[in-house]
Amino acid sequence: MAALIVAQVIRINKTNPPVQSEVTTDPAIKPLLKKACYDCHSNETVWPWYSNVAPVSWLIGSDVNEGREKMNFSEWGNYSADVQSKHLQKIVEEVAEGGMPPWYYAIMHRDAHLTPEERGQIKKWTTETAPQSQRIRND
Repeated sequence: MAALIVAQVIRINKTNPPVQSEVTTDPAIKPLLKKACYDCHSNETVWPWYSNVAPVSWLIGSDVNEGREKMNFSEWGNYSADVQSKHLQKIVEEVAEGGMPPWYYAIMHRDAHLTPEERGQIKKWTTETAPQSQRIRND
Protein backbone atom coordinates (compact mmCIF):
# COMPACT_ATOMS: atom_id res chain seq x y z
CA MET A 1 0.00 0.00 0.00
CA ALA A 2 2.84 2.36 0.82
CA ALA A 3 4.38 1.73 -2.61
CA LEU A 4 1.14 2.75 -4.32
CA ILE A 5 1.00 5.94 -2.28
CA VAL A 6 4.63 6.78 -3.07
CA ALA A 7 4.02 5.99 -6.77
CA GLN A 8 1.53 8.87 -6.94
CA VAL A 9 4.46 11.28 -6.69
CA ILE A 10 5.70 10.20 -10.15
CA ARG A 11 3.46 12.17 -12.52
CA ILE A 12 3.18 11.85 -16.28
CA ASN A 13 3.30 14.76 -18.69
CA LYS A 14 -0.27 15.32 -19.89
CA THR A 15 0.53 18.19 -22.20
CA ASN A 16 -1.37 18.45 -25.46
CA PRO A 17 0.92 20.27 -27.89
CA PRO A 18 -0.78 22.63 -30.34
CA VAL A 19 -2.34 21.15 -33.46
CA GLN A 20 0.08 21.94 -36.29
CA SER A 21 -1.55 20.60 -39.44
CA GLU A 22 -4.72 18.56 -39.02
CA VAL A 23 -5.57 15.65 -41.30
CA THR A 24 -8.21 16.50 -43.90
CA THR A 25 -11.02 13.99 -44.12
CA ASP A 26 -14.53 13.52 -45.36
CA PRO A 27 -16.93 14.95 -42.73
CA ALA A 28 -18.20 11.43 -41.96
CA ILE A 29 -14.69 10.12 -41.23
CA LYS A 30 -13.42 12.76 -38.77
CA PRO A 31 -15.79 11.70 -35.93
CA LEU A 32 -14.73 8.07 -36.37
CA LEU A 33 -11.05 8.99 -36.11
CA LYS A 34 -11.74 11.25 -33.13
CA LYS A 35 -13.61 8.57 -31.19
CA ALA A 36 -11.25 5.67 -31.93
CA CYS A 37 -7.83 7.16 -32.68
CA TYR A 38 -7.30 10.71 -31.47
CA ASP A 39 -6.60 10.01 -27.80
CA CYS A 40 -3.32 8.35 -28.76
CA HIS A 41 -2.68 9.60 -32.30
CA SER A 42 -3.21 13.35 -32.01
CA ASN A 43 -2.40 16.36 -29.87
CA GLU A 44 -6.03 16.39 -28.74
CA THR A 45 -5.84 13.67 -26.09
CA VAL A 46 -8.69 13.61 -23.61
CA TRP A 47 -7.05 12.57 -20.36
CA PRO A 48 -9.46 10.48 -18.24
CA TRP A 49 -9.54 10.78 -14.45
CA TYR A 50 -7.58 7.55 -14.04
CA SER A 51 -4.66 9.09 -15.95
CA ASN A 52 -3.93 10.75 -12.60
CA VAL A 53 -3.51 7.43 -10.76
CA ALA A 54 -0.18 5.59 -10.89
CA PRO A 55 0.72 3.04 -12.16
CA VAL A 56 -2.17 3.17 -14.67
CA SER A 57 -1.14 6.73 -15.56
CA TRP A 58 2.29 5.46 -16.60
CA LEU A 59 0.75 3.00 -19.07
CA ILE A 60 -1.54 5.65 -20.50
CA GLY A 61 1.31 8.14 -20.85
CA SER A 62 3.44 5.53 -22.58
CA ASP A 63 0.64 4.62 -25.01
CA VAL A 64 -0.02 8.27 -25.89
CA ASN A 65 3.66 9.03 -26.41
CA GLU A 66 4.15 5.94 -28.55
CA GLY A 67 0.98 6.62 -30.56
CA ARG A 68 1.93 10.23 -31.27
CA GLU A 69 5.43 9.15 -32.26
CA LYS A 70 4.20 6.50 -34.71
CA MET A 71 1.52 8.68 -36.33
CA ASN A 72 -0.03 11.98 -35.32
CA PHE A 73 -3.18 13.29 -37.01
CA SER A 74 -2.40 16.74 -35.57
CA GLU A 75 0.85 16.85 -37.56
CA TRP A 76 -0.45 15.16 -40.72
CA GLY A 77 0.36 18.04 -43.07
CA ASN A 78 3.98 17.98 -41.93
CA TYR A 79 4.43 14.46 -43.32
CA SER A 80 5.66 13.94 -46.87
CA ALA A 81 3.24 12.34 -49.36
CA ASP A 82 5.22 9.10 -49.06
CA VAL A 83 4.96 9.05 -45.26
CA GLN A 84 1.25 9.90 -45.43
CA SER A 85 0.74 7.02 -47.84
CA LYS A 86 2.57 4.63 -45.50
CA HIS A 87 0.44 5.81 -42.58
CA LEU A 88 -2.72 5.30 -44.64
CA GLN A 89 -1.61 1.75 -45.47
CA LYS A 90 -0.97 1.07 -41.78
CA ILE A 91 -4.40 2.45 -40.91
CA VAL A 92 -5.99 0.04 -43.40
CA GLU A 93 -4.08 -2.90 -41.93
CA GLU A 94 -4.80 -2.04 -38.30
CA VAL A 95 -8.47 -1.25 -38.87
CA ALA A 96 -9.05 -4.36 -41.02
CA GLU A 97 -7.34 -6.64 -38.50
CA GLY A 98 -9.13 -5.03 -35.56
CA GLY A 99 -5.80 -4.00 -34.01
CA MET A 100 -6.95 -0.43 -33.54
CA PRO A 101 -8.21 0.73 -31.28
CA PRO A 102 -6.53 -1.76 -28.92
CA TRP A 103 -8.88 -4.03 -26.99
CA TYR A 104 -7.82 -2.62 -23.61
CA TYR A 105 -8.60 0.92 -24.78
CA ALA A 106 -11.99 -0.11 -26.16
CA ILE A 107 -12.91 -1.69 -22.82
CA MET A 108 -12.52 1.61 -20.99
CA HIS A 109 -13.88 3.70 -23.89
CA ARG A 110 -16.99 1.92 -25.16
CA ASP A 111 -17.66 4.71 -27.64
CA ALA A 112 -14.28 4.01 -29.29
CA HIS A 113 -15.50 0.67 -30.63
CA LEU A 114 -15.72 0.66 -34.43
CA THR A 115 -18.51 -1.26 -36.12
CA PRO A 116 -17.75 -3.25 -39.28
CA GLU A 117 -19.50 -0.49 -41.27
CA GLU A 118 -17.32 2.19 -39.65
CA ARG A 119 -14.19 0.13 -40.33
CA GLY A 120 -15.30 -0.07 -43.97
CA GLN A 121 -15.77 3.70 -44.12
CA ILE A 122 -12.25 4.27 -42.79
CA LYS A 123 -10.80 1.75 -45.26
CA LYS A 124 -12.62 3.49 -48.12
CA TRP A 125 -11.32 6.89 -46.99
CA THR A 126 -7.72 5.67 -46.80
CA THR A 127 -7.97 4.13 -50.26
CA GLU A 128 -9.44 7.27 -51.78
CA THR A 129 -6.94 9.53 -49.98
CA ALA A 130 -3.79 7.73 -51.11
CA PRO A 131 -2.02 9.36 -54.06
CA GLN A 132 -2.95 7.74 -57.39
CA SER A 133 0.60 6.40 -57.81
CA GLN A 134 0.47 4.75 -54.38
CA ARG A 135 -3.09 3.42 -54.24
CA ILE A 136 -3.67 1.16 -51.28
CA ARG A 137 -4.84 -2.36 -51.82
CA ASN A 138 -8.21 -2.69 -50.14
CA ASP A 139 -8.42 -6.47 -49.89
